Amino acid sequence: MVKIQSRKMLEAGDMIESNVQRSLVAREGDTAGRFQIGEMPPNVRRFLQAISSEIYSDITGIERQEYIASLVRNFSEEWKRILKTFLAGFLEQMITVRASDVDIGGAGCAGSVWFRVYGVKKPQRKLGEYPLDYSDILIHNLLTDYQREYLFTHRNLDFSYAIAVDGTTTRFRADVYFDLDHMALNMRYIPNVIRPFKDLGLHTNVVRVVSLETSKSGLTLITGVTGSGKSSTLDSIIDANNRSMDAHIVIIGAPIETVHTPKRSIVRHREVGRDVLSFKDGVVQALRQDPNIIVIGEMRDPDTIMTALEITDSGHKVFSTLHTASAVESIDRIIGEMPTGEQERTRIRLADTLNCIVSQKLVPNSSGTRTLAKEVLLITSAVRAAIRNGNTGEIYQIIFESAEYGMITLEQDLLRLVRQRIITSDTALHFANNKKRIEELLKN
Repeated sequence: MVKIQSRKMLEAGDMIESNVQRSLVAREGDTAGRFQIGEMPPNVRRFLQAISSEIYSDITGIERQEYIASLVRNFSEEWKRILKTFLAGFLEQMITVRASDVDIGGAGCAGSVWFRVYGVKKPQRKLGEYPLDYSDILIHNLLTDYQREYLFTHRNLDFSYAIAVDGTTTRFRADVYFDLDHMALNMRYIPNVIRPFKDLGLHTNVVRVVSLETSKSGLTLITGVTGSGKSSTLDSIIDANNRSMDAHIVIIGAPIETVHTPKRSIVRHREVGRDVLSFKDGVVQALRQDPNIIVIGEMRDPDTIMTALEITDSGHKVFSTLHTASAVESIDRIIGEMPTGEQERTRIRLADTLNCIVSQKLVPNSSGTRTLAKEVLLITSAVRAAIRNGNTGEIYQIIFESAEYGMITLEQDLLRLVRQRIITSDTALHFANNKKRIEELLKN
């Protein structure tokens, strides 16, 4: 971390505790308590005002955030708890209105708290306005010293966060980053209820591939853009195996989202940055832990991709995710991530180890919520040959013509939703990957 040199900063650090205490004579009845819409508890407001008044205007950039972190570090445990309780009010309100995400802080939020509800992100004016220093303080108060050091070094931090709601632990995936020298926070709600596996509507051939009972090895990918429900689908698959098999499941995530209660299987949760240093380390170490299933939260770099292919090739069952919009794009992305000299070897290994790709989107439906639309690729001999020979452009047509095997293109699934009157034709056209093909299907 950058050392603080400013004399003003050092002097302010010496007197912060006494100044804040003088300005915070608690009024009878003041409480952070449970969050009430449009109301900041008076003691919280006075506290944030007092802390903000100690931050000199000539402190800018990373030094300003390091200074705020030093002030937060010296808060009493009681004030840390009060501020966390206040911020938890946003999260409780988010759950109440069925928002998937909340955004706080940074210039981009313009002082407001934002919710994403059924795919639409809007400011929540009733939740009040928050100057940048206020939101900086609230965000820093969520972090440990180790997390702050990581944030200052990498300018980004992923972590898991949990609060108690009605006596139940509720988890969130959090991301803190810099926005014009100020702290910005996104939190995504992780539902406590895992979607039943049968609700995914997968063909029996796909069910056999993702089940440890009938398929002991191979790589299955769940892909989609951010917010497409990849984690929920993967959790459903993990839960189904956990309920049906006497096995050992190792989950490596950054961060860990859903925590699976062991049923018939041992389930290990290893969070990158907390329980293990990297995805690659977690995967390599998992080999010495006698696993049946290894879940890699995301294949985000060449080292992780190559390691995942190697352990799958050694006879393990592996699940992972990719930020790609289609099955063909997923294959091309994996190969393209490799150095030129490694691409041919990766292509052959991928053809040998890949079992299935489920690529999905959440699309607006007629009831005002969202519905899952998916593309499913099963690796048949024809698909393996196309991957090995570098003819991935042929794979889309193979999927289109292989419904009897359990395959379906995204466009075919969107057409199904239109025919069932779940979505409109315009929605199908908007969310299709292949616009020409969906137009043809809708005409017919």
